[in-house]
Amino acid sequence: MAFPKNSFILVFLLICSLSWNAWAKVEMTMDESVEVYLGDLADIPCQYVFSEQPRAVMIQWFVRNPGSSSRERIYYGDNTQQIVDDGTDFTGRITVSDIGDQEGVLLTIQDVQLTDEREFFCQVNGMAAGNGEGKTHLRVFDPPEASVIEGVHTGISVTNELPSRIASCEARNSFPKPNITWYRDSSPLTPTHGQINVVTLVTRESSGFYTVQSELQYKVAKEDKDALFSCEVSYYVPEGVRTAKSKVINITVHFPTTIIELWKESPQGLVKEGDTVELRCQGDGNPPPPFTFNREQEQETALEASDDTLVLREVIRGDSGVYQCRALDLDTYEQVTGDMQLTVHYLDPAVVVPKDSEILLKGESLTATCNALSSLETTTVWLKNGQEVGKGHMLFLQDATYDTAGEYVCEVTVSSLPGLHTSGSVHIIVQGAPQMKDADREVEMDEGTGKWVNLSCEAHAHPLTTISWTVTGSQSWHEVLTRATEHSTISVVSIKVTSDITAFCNATNDIGTETKSFSIRAIPMVTSTAPYSPAEGNGVIIVVIILCILLLAILGSVLYFLHKKGKIPCGRSGKQEITKENPNKDDIVMEMKTNTKTEDAGLLKGINGDKNGPSDQ
Repeated sequence: MAFPKNSFILVFLLICSLSWNAWAKVEMTMDESVEVYLGDLADIPCQYVFSEQPRAVMIQWFVRNPGSSSRERIYYGDNTQQIVDDGTDFTGRITVSDIGDQEGVLLTIQDVQLTDEREFFCQVNGMAAGNGEGKTHLRVFDPPEASVIEGVHTGISVTNELPSRIASCEARNSFPKPNITWYRDSSPLTPTHGQINVVTLVTRESSGFYTVQSELQYKVAKEDKDALFSCEVSYYVPEGVRTAKSKVINITVHFPTTIIELWKESPQGLVKEGDTVELRCQGDGNPPPPFTFNREQEQETALEASDDTLVLREVIRGDSGVYQCRALDLDTYEQVTGDMQLTVHYLDPAVVVPKDSEILLKGESLTATCNALSSLETTTVWLKNGQEVGKGHMLFLQDATYDTAGEYVCEVTVSSLPGLHTSGSVHIIVQGAPQMKDADREVEMDEGTGKWVNLSCEAHAHPLTTISWTVTGSQSWHEVLTRATEHSTISVVSIKVTSDITAFCNATNDIGTETKSFSIRAIPMVTSTAPYSPAEGNGVIIVVIILCILLLAILGSVLYFLHKKGKIPCGRSGKQEITKENPNKDDIVMEMKTNTKTEDAGLLKGINGDKNGPSDQ
């Protein structure tokens, strides 16, 4: 074959260039991978260093086609032009720019798509200065949607021989493919033969996203009835690996009943006759099996109950016994029984001896008893008029008096069960002859003649007494009050005292009589013929005062007469000085002045009772 002349020149130049490149070198620096989120902007740097300065540099970017080893150019540029190739997946979405103060270029991809995850090649040709190539793997990430977990709605039996489907978990629309891990409570589950299986289905959507579905198959046990299951999705992002846990679910575990417990729900504490008793039955199986109730001695007769509850209304002592709750497991057809002892406590009515009432004669004694049959220990007290008079089931009444009579109530209680109590009573009647206070001595009194006197008499006795009066010394008397109670009679009479009086109170009943006597001594009343007047008393006082004034006047006249006769010495100017041998400044000097005219006027004024003196008349 003949070659054109120019071809030989091109071949020569190429050979020379290749020979020269053997000595020239280019150092290429590119990241192994660049990671970005879907839809973001991706920057792929391409740095190069020539061993000698090239005259011109040609840059080309290539991308590997999906599923093959072929390449497709997407960019070409040199000192004169920059061209983005048409008809590629990156047309209109890429730009190439200088890095800046470094030798190299930066490929920028807008709006990164899932299909952009490829290898990108950067070729640098400096002609005689050498050429080189580097590559970067662009990785695109998109987190999955929130995981969806769904548990099995039907119950799972522990009797299943193989692992049963527990739940499914799904992570949708993720890139790259996520992973799913299962947890029981907080512990991860690892596939185990015969115990745990995990079935995973990975789907690549037409959009390029991955959807992962995982199914947990688990051999349940009784202990799993309260366990919480969840799934965890792990996925890749530019920053590393992230995880997202689903909500927790609980599964229904079916297991046979092996133990049954029967207990008294109400009432709290001991049970007494008349109570409504509620018995509850519970087994450890799931679902709970149907229960039947019966008494131990009546196993063939089932008691009417509602589900797991048996109600016994207004129980009596005959309802005491052992009660049973039975369950038949429908899987194993085994019967399980639970039982309990029910005791119904009681307290019979109190029986009092003597019954109702008892008659005693004064001085007699009596022993009363009070008994009540009970299933528990009792306490008995005796009351009279609300006051405690004895303890224990026996009451001793000795040397009966009328105060002994009355109603005695015995109260029987059960301290351990306050709702149990009963009572009984006996009425004690004390009979005897009438009895009056101080009947053995006569009542004596003094009263003025003409006055009315009330005499009272009270007699205690049973049967009831009749009181009569015998009065001597007065014809004017009458009964003003009579009153009878169960054990006493009171009578009051009013008597006019005209002379000495003797009165007898006679109390009589069928058994005897008692008398009480009264003696009244009449005292004459002193009377005056002239009636007393208050004015008379005032006149006496006035007379006394006048006599005193006269005596003072006479005394003054005598003194004045003696003075005129010189019998009483006086000092000069009508003064009389009384001195001692050694007078001093502490001596008292008394001076008496007399004015006959004034004194006489004063005396006359006092005697006559006039307001003005003689000179004023």
